Amino acid sequence: MLLIVFKKFLGKRQATPGSSSSPSQPEELVLLIQQGDLRLRNQFIADYQPYVAKVTSRFCKRYIDPTRDDEFSIALAAFNEAIHQFSAPMGRSFLGFAETVMRRRLIDHLRKEQRFRGQIPYSSFEQEDEDNNVINPIEVHQAIEHYEKQKGIEERQNEIIDFSRSLAEFDIAFSELAAASPKHDDSRQMLFTIGRSLARDSDLMQVLLTKKQLPIKELLERVKVSRKTLERNRKFLIAIAIIHNGSYPYLRDYLQVREED
Repeated sequence: MLLIVFKKFLGKRQATPGSSSSPSQPEELVLLIQQGDLRLRNQFIADYQPYVAKVTSRFCKRYIDPTRDDEFSIALAAFNEAIHQFSAPMGRSFLGFAETVMRRRLIDHLRKEQRFRGQIPYSSFEQEDEDNNVINPIEVHQAIEHYEKQKGIEERQNEIIDFSRSLAEFDIAFSELAAASPKHDDSRQMLFTIGRSLARDSDLMQVLLTKKQLPIKELLERVKVSRKTLERNRKFLIAIAIIHNGSYPYLRDYLQVREED
């Protein structure tokens, strides 16, 4: 239901595409995440996407493009699984443990998909990885879509739950967003751009986050719209700014405005 409301809020998607400031070690960050810090988990996963891509490329013995290759999705979901399963007293690094989980999940789901066994001799595609495990990249590719549906939906739902909590600080309910979204695409795109600009301006975001109010006076000095337009779309603009300013990789990816904007 939350996903449906969010899609209505954003309207029709347009086609186009943080680093952690904490000095803590991965093991310390994972411990905080396991204690329920959802925002930190989202940022942690976003920060380590290059590492996930590297492990996946090494496993598949080819370059993996996170924006196009399905193999990256299953590895990213396994990385999130490793966060939940890791135990510091085990005496190993989190990244080493996460790599093991990612490799195992790729192998496990690769072997579950058997649809083409009667047509293709799978032994022709089998390879050995660095740990002498027999793998088959064909099966990995077949298993990705099902795995992503199971894990990806959960990730998106958790992100929207955290987003809803952020909105609540401004007395905005998530359920209000669909009604707050402009009906016309051009108006929606214009507000996407204003909200994104607001998030990129540290001074304006400071006003927004501390006073819990849209800095209308300051915005009027930076954008060519009327006060009435800003006031009428206050909730929408705050929501867009929060998404661009926070650790919401899925929502930010969905919230893509036209390239010329």
